Amino acid sequence: MYIVPETEIADLVTREQSFDAVEKVFASMSAKSAYNFPVIREAIGHADALYGFKSGFDRAALNLGLKSGGYWPGNADKGLTNHQSTIFLFDAETGKCRAVVGGNLLTALRTAAAAAVSVAHLARKDAKVLGIVGAGHQAKFQLQAVAEQRDFERVVAWNRSPEKLATLEQTAKDLGLPFESVSLEELGAQSDVIVTITSSYAAILNGTHIKPGTHIACMGTDTKGKREVDMNNILGRATLFTDEIEQSVTLGEFQHAIIDMTIKKEHINEIGAVINGDHPGRTSEDEITLFDGTGVGLQDLAVASAVVDEAVKRGIAVQVDF
Repeated sequence: MYIVPETEIADLVTREQSFDAVEKVFASMSAKSAYNFPVIREAIGHADALYGFKSGFDRAALNLGLKSGGYWPGNADKGLTNHQSTIFLFDAETGKCRAVVGGNLLTALRTAAAAAVSVAHLARKDAKVLGIVGAGHQAKFQLQAVAEQRDFERVVAWNRSPEKLATLEQTAKDLGLPFESVSLEELGAQSDVIVTITSSYAAILNGTHIKPGTHIACMGTDTKGKREVDMNNILGRATLFTDEIEQSVTLGEFQHAIIDMTIKKEHINEIGAVINGDHPGRTSEDEITLFDGTGVGLQDLAVASAVVDEAVKRGIAVQVDF
């Protein structure tokens, strides 16, 4: 069995590799050669933490395993990342544990990669302004990954506490992009692509904020009750996509619209179908497209497997008898 510690991850995988791994997984899911198992995510009644498991099997890549972890809101005060996770990979032929991989950075990279894949396949080719809603730990990863998919000329952002946008502003500066803190109304009026990455339980973005032709990537909703977008004001104007339909309607951004019967499952399309050429994706310049990135276990397994292969090749992986 191999162990790849969290401290080694940054040097073992690039954003491009993460993008490729996630894109292939979405395609495999849509082709029905890969599937996710039901998600377990629960409040543990201690430290205000949410803890759970995401798992699955990709027959094409033979990636089998799970990610165990969750969200500890008090970790920042301890100098730790609030999101903590570990990925376990198993040999699909024997069931033996193949590897244990640090999952914190990989979670950030695969989440950002999912948004980037949606932008690559659904955003207008001439998109120039990138809007970011939220300024938490994940926001800079979203900006870095999405910015590579179009020739963006500037970044606008909104956060409940504007002073927390400093890290995002520095990230934009590092990318050579002008940055501006704006209101939600200004963000919607200016942005060609909008990424929402919050942990909100109340809708932040609504239809009055969105202009024709916008692509929206909702990346923060991954738990029952969470929501970032007021679907009632957007759904009638948008074409809907997600990573996995079943997960999106139970714990993703579309859960509320399903409950109040604003939409049915048939209204939601898999991003993998666009990648495979089974769905046209965007069909006009004025079409609003919305991607619900719920974060599936297969994303974690795909990126982790690539990391293990690279770590073994470089002699970085720690091998132990188990």
